[in-house]
Amino acid sequence: MEEEPSPTVIDRTRASTARVYDVFLGGKDNYQVDRDVAGAVIEQIPQTMRFAQEHRAWLIRVVRFLAKAGIDQFLDCGSGLPTAENTHQAVQRVNPEARVIYVDNDPTVCAHGRALLEENDRTHFVAGDLRNPADLFADETLTKYLDLQRPIGLIQCSTIHHVPDSDRPHEIMRDYVDLLPSGSYLALTHWHDPADGGEGSDIARFIEETFNNSSMGSGNFRSRTEIERFFTGLEFVEPGLTLLRDWWPDGPHMTPADAVDEIVLAGVARKP
Repeated sequence: MEEEPSPTVIDRTRASTARVYDVFLGGKDNYQVDRDVAGAVIEQIPQTMRFAQEHRAWLIRVVRFLAKAGIDQFLDCGSGLPTAENTHQAVQRVNPEARVIYVDNDPTVCAHGRALLEENDRTHFVAGDLRNPADLFADETLTKYLDLQRPIGLIQCSTIHHVPDSDRPHEIMRDYVDLLPSGSYLALTHWHDPADGGEGSDIARFIEETFNNSSMGSGNFRSRTEIERFFTGLEFVEPGLTLLRDWWPDGPHMTPADAVDEIVLAGVARKP
C-alpha cells in the first residue's frame, strides 16, 4: 500500500474535498485543480452554488438549536476551511462559554484552518481522521477540552458520504454513537439519491460520477434507508430525516423546491 501523505504536505495536483467545497462556497483557498472539479458540476448544475450556501445555513441553524438546547461542547468532524460563519461563532453567540473542537485531516485545513478557527481558548483544532472515532476520542486535545462524561453535539456535515462502503461507514457511525455520552446529539447530512427516475436522481448520479472520476475521487450517494441507518440507536428531533430546507427554516420558503434540493438529507437525533 502507498503511504498516505503527511497532513502538512499540500498536494496541488489532486483536488481536495475541503477545497472543492470552498469553491462551491465562493471561497479563495483553492487551486485550479479544485476549480476544475467544482466547475464541471457548476457548469451542468449552476444551482449547486446556491445549494452549498443552504447547506452551510443548515449547519448554523442546527448548532444554534443545540446551543439553545443546553449543549455546550461540540465536536465538528470534517470541519473544512473557515468561511464567513463557522460553528464556534454561531455557538458562542448563544453561549460564550461553549467549547468547540474542529477535526480535519485535509492538509490545507491543517495549514490554514487552525490559525483562523482557534479564535479563543474555547475553540481548538485537531488534525485527525474522522474514520477512526476511537483514536479521535483518545486525542489529548479533545480529552483536555471536552468532558466525555457530559453531552456533546457531534457534527457530521457533508462528511460520511465521502467514506466509501469499503471503509464501513455504518460501523464508523455506530462507534461514534457508542462513544457519545447519554444526552448527546448527532447532526448529520448526507448525499441522497432519490432513485425515482426523476431529475434529482439524474443529478445525483452525475455528481457522483464527476467526483469519483476526478482526482478528488470520493463521493457516494445513498438511499434514505441507508442514511437512516447512520442514526441507529438515536431518537430523531422533529421533523426527522428531511431535506435541508425543511429542517426548521428561519422563515417561510420564498421559492419552491427544485431537483437539487432532493440530493441531500439532513437529520438531528439525540442519544437516550
